[in-house]
Amino acid sequence: MVLSGVVTIFYFITWVGNTAIILASLLDPHLHTPMYFFLRNLSFLDLCFTTSIVPQMLVNLWGPHKTISYVGCVTQLYVYMWLGSSECLLLAVMSYDRFIAICKPLHYLMVITVWSISLANSVVLCTLTLNLPRCGNNLLDHFLCELPAMVKIACIDTTTVEMSVFALGIVIVLTPLSLILISYGYIAKAVLTIKSKASQQKAINTCGSHLTVVSIFYGTIIYMYLRPGNSASQDQGKFLTLFYTIITPSLNPLVYTLRNKDMKNALRKLVKVDHESTKLKRNQIHGKILPWIRQ
Repeated sequence: MVLSGVVTIFYFITWVGNTAIILASLLDPHLHTPMYFFLRNLSFLDLCFTTSIVPQMLVNLWGPHKTISYVGCVTQLYVYMWLGSSECLLLAVMSYDRFIAICKPLHYLMVITVWSISLANSVVLCTLTLNLPRCGNNLLDHFLCELPAMVKIACIDTTTVEMSVFALGIVIVLTPLSLILISYGYIAKAVLTIKSKASQQKAINTCGSHLTVVSIFYGTIIYMYLRPGNSASQDQGKFLTLFYTIITPSLNPLVYTLRNKDMKNALRKLVKVDHESTKLKRNQIHGKILPWIRQ
């Protein structure tokens, strides 16, 4: 019950934060730039990623019967793997969009490439996993239908599948992480040349918060997907899954907007427009009601 409460809170934060980013960046013309285009994609991705997991997880945490249909499990496995892979690649693309001038057709192409490669990765790995015989074993010791948990209930040697996961994990996880770390190396080099100590400290704080979220996201994924199959307990694995499926998507809006003046201004405008719209509707209602009362 406690865990379901925690999950619900983080899910609510994820929905509010990411929806606000999408609306603010769409409605404010100043935010129609490649950086915010990628940020909108990340927010949309996080909304879909958590929604593919959390509702069913809450049903199982609250309900007496911890079950999911086979079709539901297969759907969750494919969608979850597709969206998780997309986020790994998209974070790497976002770390480089400030270093290169990206024209509009190119950044659309980059996002389409990210989603396409991730979909291919999901189809390959999930199909290999689902083709493993389970000999009637249908009990998953996990919060969701995740690939490592599905591999564990197979009743044959799973070395081939594990090697495939490791090989594709290098492409989908380790390569983007390496690119992100290289980009932060360049940022660190630039920060050291800043003469103002206040500006330098501000840049370090911002980069530090970004790196913290990136470390949580990639670190837990590496632990789950790129380690030997029996090197840790199942309990450790399923609780670590919560970090990159629930906690990181709720932190992304805070990290990418908390110190961003343009986004904060756009959010203020969004709140102001909503307030003015509500006030206008209230005045219109009063304008209709008052004459009727006088009559």
